[in-house]
Amino acid sequence: MTGPIDAITAIHNAFRKDMSGIDAAALSVARGKPELAATVGRFRFFNEVLVWHAHGEEVAMFPALDEVVPFVSEAYVQDHHGLDAAFAALDAAVAAGDELATARASAAFKFHLDIHLAKEDTHLYRLVRERVPVPEQGKAVSVMATQVPQDRQPELIAWMFPLIGDDDRENMLRIQQMVLPPEVFAGVKQLVQKAIGDDWAELTRRMPELAA
Repeated sequence: MTGPIDAITAIHNAFRKDMSGIDAAALSVARGKPELAATVGRFRFFNEVLVWHAHGEEVAMFPALDEVVPFVSEAYVQDHHGLDAAFAALDAAVAAGDELATARASAAFKFHLDIHLAKEDTHLYRLVRERVPVPEQGKAVSVMATQVPQDRQPELIAWMFPLIGDDDRENMLRIQQMVLPPEVFAGVKQLVQKAIGDDWAELTRRMPELAA
Protein backbone atom coordinates (compact mmCIF):
# COMPACT_ATOMS: atom_id res chain seq x y z
CA MET A 1 0.00 0.00 0.00
CA THR A 2 1.24 3.48 -0.85
CA GLY A 3 2.10 5.62 2.17
CA PRO A 4 3.23 9.23 2.65
CA ILE A 5 6.92 8.30 2.90
CA ASP A 6 6.80 6.83 -0.61
CA ALA A 7 6.77 10.44 -1.83
CA ILE A 8 10.08 11.02 -0.07
CA THR A 9 11.54 7.86 -1.60
CA ALA A 10 10.56 9.06 -5.08
CA ILE A 11 12.24 12.43 -4.56
CA HIS A 12 15.39 10.78 -3.20
CA ASN A 13 15.56 8.56 -6.29
CA ALA A 14 15.24 11.61 -8.52
CA PHE A 15 18.11 13.30 -6.64
CA ARG A 16 20.31 10.24 -7.11
CA LYS A 17 19.69 9.93 -10.81
CA ASP A 18 20.08 13.60 -11.63
CA MET A 19 23.23 14.02 -9.56
CA SER A 20 24.78 11.02 -11.29
CA GLY A 21 24.15 12.70 -14.64
CA ILE A 22 25.46 16.04 -13.47
CA ASP A 23 28.62 14.48 -12.06
CA ALA A 24 29.23 12.51 -15.27
CA ALA A 25 28.79 15.70 -17.31
CA ALA A 26 31.20 17.61 -15.07
CA LEU A 27 33.81 14.89 -15.58
CA SER A 28 33.29 15.01 -19.34
CA VAL A 29 33.83 18.76 -19.31
CA ALA A 30 37.09 18.31 -17.39
CA ARG A 31 38.16 15.90 -20.10
CA GLY A 32 37.50 18.52 -22.77
CA LYS A 33 34.14 17.27 -24.01
CA PRO A 34 30.77 19.09 -23.76
CA GLU A 35 30.35 22.68 -22.64
CA LEU A 36 29.52 23.41 -19.03
CA ALA A 37 26.54 25.75 -19.37
CA ALA A 38 23.76 23.14 -19.47
CA THR A 39 25.27 21.25 -16.55
CA VAL A 40 25.51 24.41 -14.46
CA GLY A 41 21.89 25.29 -15.14
CA ARG A 42 20.74 21.82 -14.14
CA PHE A 43 22.80 21.80 -10.99
CA ARG A 44 21.56 25.16 -9.77
CA PHE A 45 17.93 24.09 -10.15
CA PHE A 46 18.81 20.72 -8.64
CA ASN A 47 20.21 22.51 -5.60
CA GLU A 48 17.11 24.68 -5.30
CA VAL A 49 14.98 21.53 -5.10
CA LEU A 50 17.39 20.01 -2.59
CA VAL A 51 17.16 23.12 -0.40
CA TRP A 52 13.33 23.05 -0.52
CA HIS A 53 13.41 19.38 0.41
CA ALA A 54 15.94 19.74 3.23
CA HIS A 55 14.14 22.73 4.72
CA GLY A 56 10.86 20.80 4.58
CA GLU A 57 12.46 17.93 6.47
CA GLU A 58 13.79 20.28 9.12
CA VAL A 59 10.50 22.10 9.74
CA ALA A 60 8.15 19.12 9.45
CA MET A 61 9.56 15.60 9.28
CA PHE A 62 12.38 15.91 11.80
CA PRO A 63 10.16 17.42 14.53
CA ALA A 64 7.62 14.62 13.99
CA LEU A 65 10.37 12.05 14.47
CA ASP A 66 11.85 13.87 17.46
CA GLU A 67 8.53 13.46 19.25
CA VAL A 68 9.02 9.67 19.32
CA VAL A 69 12.81 9.24 18.92
CA PRO A 70 14.58 12.31 20.35
CA PHE A 71 17.86 13.60 18.96
CA VAL A 72 18.06 11.28 15.92
CA SER A 73 17.51 14.14 13.49
CA GLU A 74 20.42 16.24 14.77
CA ALA A 75 23.01 14.35 12.72
CA TYR A 76 20.89 14.77 9.59
CA VAL A 77 20.69 18.53 10.08
CA GLN A 78 24.49 18.50 10.16
CA ASP A 79 24.46 16.57 6.87
CA HIS A 80 22.31 19.33 5.38
CA HIS A 81 24.87 21.93 6.44
CA GLY A 82 27.56 19.79 4.81
CA LEU A 83 25.60 19.70 1.57
CA ASP A 84 25.26 23.49 1.69
CA ALA A 85 29.04 23.77 1.99
CA ALA A 86 29.57 21.27 -0.82
CA PHE A 87 27.29 23.25 -3.11
CA ALA A 88 29.11 26.48 -2.25
CA ALA A 89 32.42 24.84 -3.24
CA LEU A 90 30.97 23.61 -6.51
CA ASP A 91 29.35 26.95 -7.28
CA ALA A 92 32.64 28.74 -6.65
CA ALA A 93 34.50 26.35 -8.97
CA VAL A 94 31.96 26.92 -11.73
CA ALA A 95 32.06 30.69 -11.25
CA ALA A 96 35.84 30.59 -11.56
CA GLY A 97 35.56 28.60 -14.80
CA ASP A 98 37.86 25.94 -13.37
CA GLU A 99 36.75 22.74 -15.05
CA LEU A 100 38.99 20.42 -13.04
CA ALA A 101 37.92 21.97 -9.73
CA THR A 102 34.30 21.72 -10.90
CA ALA A 103 34.65 17.99 -11.55
CA ARG A 104 36.29 17.44 -8.17
CA ALA A 105 33.66 19.47 -6.34
CA SER A 106 30.87 17.65 -8.18
CA ALA A 107 32.29 14.27 -7.22
CA ALA A 108 32.57 15.37 -3.58
CA PHE A 109 29.00 16.64 -3.57
CA LYS A 110 27.70 13.39 -5.10
CA PHE A 111 29.61 11.28 -2.58
CA HIS A 112 28.17 13.21 0.35
CA LEU A 113 24.66 13.24 -1.10
CA ASP A 114 24.64 9.50 -1.83
CA ILE A 115 25.66 8.66 1.74
CA HIS A 116 23.17 11.12 3.21
CA LEU A 117 20.22 9.77 1.17
CA ALA A 118 21.17 6.17 1.93
CA LYS A 119 21.25 6.93 5.67
CA GLU A 120 17.89 8.67 5.49
CA ASP A 121 16.27 5.82 3.55
CA THR A 122 17.64 2.99 5.68
CA HIS A 123 17.64 4.65 9.09
CA LEU A 124 15.75 7.90 9.53
CA TYR A 125 12.74 7.15 7.34
CA ARG A 126 12.62 3.58 8.59
CA LEU A 127 12.11 5.03 12.07
CA VAL A 128 9.48 7.40 10.71
CA ARG A 129 7.56 4.51 9.12
CA GLU A 130 7.79 2.41 12.30
CA ARG A 131 7.30 5.03 15.02
CA VAL A 132 5.35 7.98 13.58
CA PRO A 133 1.62 7.40 13.03
CA VAL A 134 0.58 7.50 9.37
CA PRO A 135 -1.66 10.58 9.80
CA GLU A 136 1.30 12.47 11.28
CA GLN A 137 3.50 11.28 8.41
CA GLY A 138 0.94 12.66 5.99
CA LYS A 139 0.84 16.02 7.76
CA ALA A 140 4.63 16.25 7.68
CA VAL A 141 4.80 15.41 3.97
CA SER A 142 2.10 18.01 3.26
CA VAL A 143 4.09 20.68 5.12
CA MET A 144 7.21 19.66 3.22
CA ALA A 145 5.33 20.14 -0.05
CA THR A 146 4.46 23.72 0.92
CA GLN A 147 8.17 24.62 0.94
CA VAL A 148 8.11 24.57 -2.87
CA PRO A 149 6.87 27.94 -4.18
CA GLN A 150 3.56 27.44 -5.96
CA ASP A 151 4.80 29.11 -9.14
CA ARG A 152 7.71 26.63 -9.29
CA GLN A 153 5.56 23.49 -9.11
CA PRO A 154 5.49 23.02 -12.91
CA GLU A 155 9.30 23.16 -12.98
CA LEU A 156 9.50 20.64 -10.15
CA ILE A 157 7.20 18.16 -11.91
CA ALA A 158 9.04 18.62 -15.23
CA TRP A 159 12.32 17.91 -13.42
CA MET A 160 11.28 15.00 -11.23
CA PHE A 161 8.95 12.73 -13.21
CA PRO A 162 11.33 11.98 -16.12
CA LEU A 163 13.97 10.94 -13.55
CA ILE A 164 11.93 8.37 -11.62
CA GLY A 165 10.62 4.95 -12.56
CA ASP A 166 7.06 3.77 -13.01
CA ASP A 167 6.66 2.58 -9.41
CA ASP A 168 7.74 5.94 -8.01
CA ARG A 169 5.55 7.80 -10.50
CA GLU A 170 2.54 5.75 -9.51
CA ASN A 171 3.20 6.16 -5.79
CA MET A 172 3.68 9.90 -6.13
CA LEU A 173 0.48 10.34 -8.12
CA ARG A 174 -1.54 8.18 -5.75
CA ILE A 175 -0.36 10.28 -2.80
CA GLN A 176 -1.16 13.52 -4.62
CA GLN A 177 -4.55 12.13 -5.59
CA MET A 178 -5.28 11.48 -1.90
CA VAL A 179 -4.22 14.90 -0.60
CA LEU A 180 -5.00 17.38 -3.39
CA PRO A 181 -8.40 18.84 -4.30
CA PRO A 182 -9.68 17.27 -7.56
CA GLU A 183 -9.27 20.48 -9.57
CA VAL A 184 -5.64 20.84 -8.42
CA PHE A 185 -4.89 17.19 -9.11
CA ALA A 186 -6.29 17.60 -12.62
CA GLY A 187 -3.65 20.23 -13.28
CA VAL A 188 -0.92 17.99 -11.85
CA LYS A 189 -2.02 15.17 -14.18
CA GLN A 190 -1.60 17.43 -17.19
CA LEU A 191 1.87 18.50 -16.10
CA VAL A 192 2.96 14.90 -15.49
CA GLN A 193 1.60 13.76 -18.85
CA LYS A 194 3.55 16.51 -20.58
CA ALA A 195 6.71 15.66 -18.59
CA ILE A 196 6.81 11.93 -19.37
CA GLY A 197 5.32 11.81 -22.88
CA ASP A 198 4.72 8.29 -24.16
CA ASP A 199 5.32 6.83 -20.69
CA TRP A 200 1.92 8.21 -19.69
CA ALA A 201 0.32 5.09 -21.20
CA GLU A 202 1.92 2.92 -18.52
CA LEU A 203 0.63 5.17 -15.76
CA THR A 204 -2.92 5.04 -17.12
CA ARG A 205 -2.62 1.25 -17.29
CA ARG A 206 -1.69 1.20 -13.61
CA MET A 207 -4.19 3.93 -12.69
CA PRO A 208 -7.11 3.78 -15.15
CA GLU A 209 -8.80 6.67 -13.35
CA LEU A 210 -6.12 9.00 -14.80
CA ALA A 211 -7.71 8.64 -18.21
CA ALA A 212 -11.03 10.00 -16.92
